[in-house]
Amino acid sequence: MFYQFQHFSLSDYFCKEYGSDFSFPYHLHQCFELITVLSGEMNVMIDGEKYTIHPEEAVLVFPNQLHSLKSTKCEHMLCIFSPNLVKAFYMNVSKKIPVNNLFNLSRPVGDILKKLDNNSSLINKKGVLYLVCGEFDKPENYRDLMGDNYNLIYKIFQFVENNYNGDCSLNNLSKQTGFSYHYLSRYFKNTVKISFNSYVNQYRINNACYILKNNECSVLQCSSDCGYSSLRSFNRNFKAITGLTPMEFKNGAENH
Repeated sequence: MFYQFQHFSLSDYFCKEYGSDFSFPYHLHQCFELITVLSGEMNVMIDGEKYTIHPEEAVLVFPNQLHSLKSTKCEHMLCIFSPNLVKAFYMNVSKKIPVNNLFNLSRPVGDILKKLDNNSSLINKKGVLYLVCGEFDKPENYRDLMGDNYNLIYKIFQFVENNYNGDCSLNNLSKQTGFSYHYLSRYFKNTVKISFNSYVNQYRINNACYILKNNECSVLQCSSDCGYSSLRSFNRNFKAITGLTPMEFKNGAENH
């Protein structure tokens, strides 16, 4: 799975899908993200807090909360949806942040959610999502969000999204944000727990995986489209992150 961030700004954006043994590095976006586990367990980091999800549990990630996902031997269901689909709920919590993102998803609501799909009517989507938010919503589950704590990190993630296939360097980021190279390097490492260059490589390789799975193009073209000027560098990074060469991945070796 690859997050297509460019679609998240749509007022009625909704995407639900199933997966297994899934990991995704730190990121944020302007949608709600609901993650439930069907079997096994998944570790989710949200704003530095670690949650371990088991069956009949879920986490609800709020818009612009920094989060990452990691699991092995786990089946999950993931749903990303625009705040506009639960507008009344979002208006009540837009200046708040959860104290605890983990909650119990009752079996009846979970079963209804499983029946919802990407082609369901807008009314059905809103109805089910309001049920989910209703189960999450507890007065003691929030604290006030003081100021825009995510402004700089959001700008950095937006920069990577817009520049990953070109000059996605800290020097260029420094020019665009006005912050020094060294400050941005320290800030990103302290906030995301990996270096900026490591994150850019992960983002590029995640994008490359999506391209190789969904488009008919050569490895060389994929390498160029993902911002690599050297095919050797692309192959090395791809193997380091996925454990496979790009050609092995393209030919379906990850399924064996």
